[in-house]
Parts: sequence; C-alpha cells; structure tokens
Amino acid sequence: MTVTDTSSFFVPFLLPHRQKDLLLQAKTIRIMNVQIEESWKKQLEPEFEKDYFIQLTDFVRNEYKSTQIYPPGKLIFNAFNLCPFDKAKVVIIGQDPYHGPGQAHGLCFSVNDGVAFPPSLKNIFKEIQDDLGIPVPESGNLTRWANQGVLLLNATLTVRAHQAGSHQKKGWEEFTDAAIRALAEQREHLVFILWGAYAQKKGAFIDRNKHLVLASAHPSPLSAYNGFFKNKHFSRANEYLTAHGQEPISW
Repeated sequence: MTVTDTSSFFVPFLLPHRQKDLLLQAKTIRIMNVQIEESWKKQLEPEFEKDYFIQLTDFVRNEYKSTQIYPPGKLIFNAFNLCPFDKAKVVIIGQDPYHGPGQAHGLCFSVNDGVAFPPSLKNIFKEIQDDLGIPVPESGNLTRWANQGVLLLNATLTVRAHQAGSHQKKGWEEFTDAAIRALAEQREHLVFILWGAYAQKKGAFIDRNKHLVLASAHPSPLSAYNGFFKNKHFSRANEYLTAHGQEPISW
C-alpha cells in the first residue's frame, strides 16, 4: 500500500530531462509498492499514477500510523489477491469493511474464523439455505468463495475502528469503480450481485446484455424482508454460470 515519492523535493532544481527521469522513476516506485495481485496490477496500473490515488495512499498510511484501522494493512487488497482478474466469475459489491475487532479481512460480508456472524451475513446464509438447501456453515470466512472466483469487493477498502464510513469519499470509491469497470468492459458473462441502493448505484453502468446483474434489497435486518429473502440470487448465479460453460459456485 506504500507510496514512495523520493524525487519530488529535488525536481524543481534539476535539468528538464533529469526531472522527467526522476518523475518516471517515482511513478515506477509507486506502482511497484502497491501490493496487489499481478493481473489486477496490470488492469489498475493507470489508477496508481492519478492524483486521487496518491492522496488516498498518503491518507491511509497516516491513518494506520495514528489510529486503529481495519482490515490489517496486508489485507487491504485481499479481495483482489484471492480472485485474479481473469478468474473472476461473480462480483458481490459491499460498502464498507466491518469496524469491529477481528472482523474485517478484506472480503465484503466475510469475517475471520471464530468471529460471530454479523447480522447481514446471518441473513446471507439463511437465504442460501432456503435457496439451495445448504446448511449454515460454522465459519463466516468467505475465502472459499473468493478462491472459486467470487470477487467480494467493498466500495471502500479501509475503515477506522468503531467508526463506520470513516474512510468514505477519500478515493477508494473511484479506485473500486475502476476495478468494476475493467471487469464489466473487458470480461463477459459475469454475474454482478448488487444488494441495496448503494451497490445498485455503483453498478448502474454495467451492460445487462453482456452480464447477469442481480439486484435486490440489502441483507441487513433493516431491509432483508423487503426483497432480499427469496431473491434466489445464489441459484440464479449458478444457473447462469452453467449456461455459459462455467463451473457453478459451491456456496
């Protein structure tokens, strides 16, 4: 996640060709220091050079130095690292990492082994059981989904402890928009699952003729009975994948 710009202080005092060389070197260092899976790095590399991303990484680095931030720094890009660009089959869009101790590990809706299920995750498992007859698992760790090609992507990738939404509108939304756009434009026959108004707005641009877009109410207890339950998104996703020659997800 580290961004290093070793040359900016000296650049004004250098000859033009040396300024250009050092700026290029600084950009290269920035890109190399973003610890993200290689296929995603290739797709998102243009973002690393943009002003918003430089400001974002400065902000996030300072936050980790000064207060408790979730998830742990090495897991910020966990969703990308577990689900390479070319392996993604399903995209589930969340909003914000969990902000309680030990919960967030870089996958939306997922919690670490041994952590109690948050209410939304309870309802997700309840819908899977109703839809597919799969019993509720002992662990809320969804790494097994990610390993099968489910990109579990929060719109915002970091958060302050006990302060929901504290890292919103700092640049993460633009970065994750770029990731979703890359998938939507360069891949085909993906399943995008959009629960709640926020995710639906974020995925509004996705071509419904090229991909399957499943939208419903959010699994939060506040809205689950307004259209999340009985949406059968998990069986519908698998039917679509199978129809397009893909292995279904073992939910």
